[in-house]
Amino acid sequence: MRTLTAPDIARLLPHSGNMVLLDAVLKHDADTIHCVAHRHHAIDNPLRMAGRLPAWCGLEYAAQAMAVHQGLCAGSDVPPARGFLAVARDVTLTPTDLDGLPGELHIHAEKLIAESGRSMYQFQLSSQGHTLLSGRVAVVLQGAAE
Repeated sequence: MRTLTAPDIARLLPHSGNMVLLDAVLKHDADTIHCVAHRHHAIDNPLRMAGRLPAWCGLEYAAQAMAVHQGLCAGSDVPPARGFLAVARDVTLTPTDLDGLPGELHIHAEKLIAESGRSMYQFQLSSQGHTLLSGRVAVVLQGAAE
């Protein structure tokens, strides 16, 4: 599998511009995805608040990894689906702000179950081997709850 870059990722997300937070997909299969990001260093990161990027903003990085995974599993002829995080469970996070971390962020997500536009993922966001944020989330695609 070739590494997917930011332009490839942007085609799989319902986001555009600087809201596309992932830089590359290093690996994926039917159940897992491993992405990296450097945008936590960017001054124009749209998630910054008062000049900071709190660790809980990593949920959006994880959500984008899950959306990219769903897009890769759906196929290239399917337009990006809009969705939302319906439930977050067992979330643990470090008090460290993301913007002060050196290097890249690694985002891992594993699909635990998927059915009728709903899925549950386990995720982990780490930097330099240290887990910053982890948990499980339920994802609902737009139209699935109708």
